[in-house]
Amino acid sequence: MSEKSKFSGCPATGIGSMPGGDAREAAKTVTGSLADGWGMPYLAELPARGPGADMIGRSVGLLVEMYGHVEPSGWRISDRPGRDTRRARSWLGEDLDALEEFTQGYEGLLKVQAVGPWTLAAALELRGGEAMLADAGACRDLAGSLAEGLRAHLAEVRRRMPGASVVLQLDEPSLTAVLLGRVRSASGYRTYRAVDRQIVEATLRDVLAAAGEDGTTLVHSCAPEVPVALLRRAGADGVSLDFSLLTEREEEAIGEAVEGGTQLFLGVVPSTDAASEGLSDPGGSVMGVRTLWRRLGLNPGTLAESVTITPSCGLAGASPAYARTALAHSARAARSLADNPE
Repeated sequence: MSEKSKFSGCPATGIGSMPGGDAREAAKTVTGSLADGWGMPYLAELPARGPGADMIGRSVGLLVEMYGHVEPSGWRISDRPGRDTRRARSWLGEDLDALEEFTQGYEGLLKVQAVGPWTLAAALELRGGEAMLADAGACRDLAGSLAEGLRAHLAEVRRRMPGASVVLQLDEPSLTAVLLGRVRSASGYRTYRAVDRQIVEATLRDVLAAAGEDGTTLVHSCAPEVPVALLRRAGADGVSLDFSLLTEREEEAIGEAVEGGTQLFLGVVPSTDAASEGLSDPGGSVMGVRTLWRRLGLNPGTLAESVTITPSCGLAGASPAYARTALAHSARAARSLADNPE
């Protein structure tokens, strides 16, 4: 008998990023496409605006007593807040204003995203140009700064949207590379040493705890080999992944996650226009999910309550029209799964 998920009433959602640079249009699309009880709205990210609106830059803007600036090679730690950090914080405020406008009176789950501590450590450079990942002490400081910043951010979201139950999503696309020692150094000629799994797990647990004792959390990765069991042990209530990258080796962990009450956010809807063939058939989009359930011997009746349907990754590379279509199709596919689980 599986435990009850904290995500009941969340059949569909998006990953985070959206196309274009208009915060109000993005908020209108997200809330409009995921309405009527068939989806979880979220705070959109608009990386097309430039540095500071990208996923790394947004999370740099959340850090407490730690700052960053843009170099040709990417984001680098700074001694004080400069133009790039201020721009990141300004755009976050603009995005919050837009979401607040379109969620007046909203009651239900509402998602915010931030880059997790390990992907951030792999992307952020120390003053010498190497990744923070190379310095265990710097990684600890970064995780502490991020957790403190997230607590303040979540408090602000809850203040602005008091009827919402706020969900924290950590984006960790580099997590598997960190665990397996695949993150390349600044020169590109070597890789950083793999980080001990217990340290990775403990750090994630501390950052996820920023959501609060009663908070709801998930971790997203659109990379292969998502460490589902580790994420569950770290306290994630949900795991979000690209369904097309699942292999047989991960199926046992998926089955155990479902039985343990972990929500699966399965990316089955293409995230770009180029791969959008077949969107006329919502039922066809989730056929593979039904097949997986049968293969794992899971009760089809649990599908609708255990799975949330999403695009395969963020929608920043899509056209605005396709982004709307992808979110609406995710909701229709989720409805198909609920109406016909077998």
